[in-house]
Amino acid sequence: MTGKKARVVVVQCSGIGKSFGSVSREAAYELCEQLRPDETELVALSKLVLGEEQARERVRTSPAVTIDGCKLMCAAALVKHSGGTTACEVAVLDVYRRHKELKPEGIAELNDAGKQLARVLAEEVAHKIDDIGRHGARAGGRRA
Repeated sequence: MTGKKARVVVVQCSGIGKSFGSVSREAAYELCEQLRPDETELVALSKLVLGEEQARERVRTSPAVTIDGCKLMCAAALVKHSGGTTACEVAVLDVYRRHKELKPEGIAELNDAGKQLARVLAEEVAHKIDDIGRHGARAGGRRA
């Protein structure tokens, strides 16, 4: 053991063809590339669906945060199915309910409100990741 802190794995909805799925992807990219690049690692949902062992190992050995676009919560379910534990599960719809002025539209390209919603969501998840880093995987709570 090197004493190096485990990075938080982020698994987001693939919701192709859905605005809320696009918000989850944009938020995950914002989170992992801009807000917390040193603390996070993006794991593609498709790799878990296909059973890729390296992706499954990452979710089994690191705290996982999931960002789901709909009530099916596929990202959270696949992390659990892969043997992982979610430190925090975030639903785009829950964040949208708190910010109804940010109605996302578009799929391939989100409107400005959708991009703003993704930013708000990414910032909320970034704070959860900070809590996980300070207090361990259980500190982030189950559902945000």
